[in-house]
Amino acid sequence: MKIVRYEYETKVSYGIVLNNRILDRKELSNIIRDDLPETVEELIENNLVDLLIEKISALKERKWEGIPLSRVKLLAPIEKPPKIICLGRNYIEHAKEEGREAPREPVIFMKPRTAIAGPYEEIEIPYDYAKLIDYEGELAFIIGKKGKRISRERAYDYVLGYIVFNDVSARDLQYRDGQWTRGKSLDKFAPIGPWIVTKDEIPNPHGLRIVTKVNNEIRQNSTTAKMVFKIPDILYILSKGITFEPGDIIATGTPAGVGYFWKPEPKLIKHGDVVEITIEKIGTIRNRFVFV
Repeated sequence: MKIVRYEYETKVSYGIVLNNRILDRKELSNIIRDDLPETVEELIENNLVDLLIEKISALKERKWEGIPLSRVKLLAPIEKPPKIICLGRNYIEHAKEEGREAPREPVIFMKPRTAIAGPYEEIEIPYDYAKLIDYEGELAFIIGKKGKRISRERAYDYVLGYIVFNDVSARDLQYRDGQWTRGKSLDKFAPIGPWIVTKDEIPNPHGLRIVTKVNNEIRQNSTTAKMVFKIPDILYILSKGITFEPGDIIATGTPAGVGYFWKPEPKLIKHGDVVEITIEKIGTIRNRFVFV
């Protein structure tokens, strides 16, 4: 099931995508004979996603009215996640292009929720503040229920679904500071989407092709099979000290091919560049970058 948040006729709502049409919150409420909450975050927190999957599966032959997908503006599927946790150097090739070894423990940093941007939103970069802007195409997963001290065996019980994630990075701020938070936390530095694909549609998230293009030039072309720490490892290790909450976003790191380490010379984002990230079985996000 694809959970989507969108704007249609000046109103913002959410629904699910079926056959290139959106079943809106009102129609979904009729299906489960109850009023659904107003936000995706509340939908997840109230543990209603599994119920929707069950109801929709039982009624899959039904003809739905819905809204044509082509008539809506897709927004970030989650607007206000409790936490955005990101992994660094979680692909061996990316660690090597930095001149580093693969980490023995997950290397993490966090982004604020003000970094969230939509899947096709224009990203404005304050040029008087940050100039060396880079892309990082990543698979991210959404937490479905609260958990701490999560075992590897039960890790997927806590995963709701998956999104495409761009860990936009200001390399000048990142390397000037000596740590990563500021350089990765500017407004709109976390484009996500185009929707949440629930885990029942992706039984193996560690076999997905991930491709990043800049102005249609392929920059990253890899597979999630190359992660150093897989999703069960990430949840097992981090949940020893961090409580995961419904709606948390965990970005799993980027493969080789980021602009800063491109050979023979860096290929950083320029004014007007379009960055497109596609992950197999999930979809594509596409953002134009402008310096202001």
